[in-house]
Amino acid sequence: MNYVFEFGQVFAAWDELLAGALRTLWLSAASMAIGMVVAVLGALGKTGGPRPLRWLIDAYIELIRNTPFLIQIFMVFFGLPAVGIRLEADQAALLALVINVGAYGIEIIRAGIESIAKGQIEAGRALGLKPLQIFRLIVLKPAIQAIYPSLTSQFILLMLNSSVCSAIAASELTGAANDIQSRNFRSFEVYFVVTGIYFVLSLMFWTVFALIDRAFLRQPAPR
Repeated sequence: MNYVFEFGQVFAAWDELLAGALRTLWLSAASMAIGMVVAVLGALGKTGGPRPLRWLIDAYIELIRNTPFLIQIFMVFFGLPAVGIRLEADQAALLALVINVGAYGIEIIRAGIESIAKGQIEAGRALGLKPLQIFRLIVLKPAIQAIYPSLTSQFILLMLNSSVCSAIAASELTGAANDIQSRNFRSFEVYFVVTGIYFVLSLMFWTVFALIDRAFLRQPAPR
């Protein structure tokens, strides 16, 4: 084996990797925030909306969950121009991620809502609470406690899936790595370092999510 590892050329472009990592964080956070709005609305529509709306939401969920994300992002980036909608690579990446995480989020949040005992909701109605008050005071926190592990896992998966956005030249971490590799041809070194960056980002988020869980979601132990 005559291959000589040279990480110096990779670290010389550290500013590009850092910019790509920050772009990945922004893309992931923005798509998760918007996607959760889609998920909440979709879950409410699926649990309490009219039948045609529930059918439409079900069709959306099944379409997204049973097709590859790569195809979805290609449909957004290359398909929308056919109907006159042209998006930049980063805009298309954000939209595709929102569509993807929204479908998974609907099912996660629906499961959380349905985990609440109906007796608690009926008690809220008996007390004269309005539907929004029932959702905010009775349903929201227990539902979040039930689905929090699934939501955090989905966020990590979303961040990792954002690497697929490099296929349309979005300016995220893997896209930056591709640009660096195309200049120095040090494929192993570049993607080894990028793997480490993704791993560190995942650990950081798991730590933050665990702290949030301890601080705000865990119930105090009964005495």
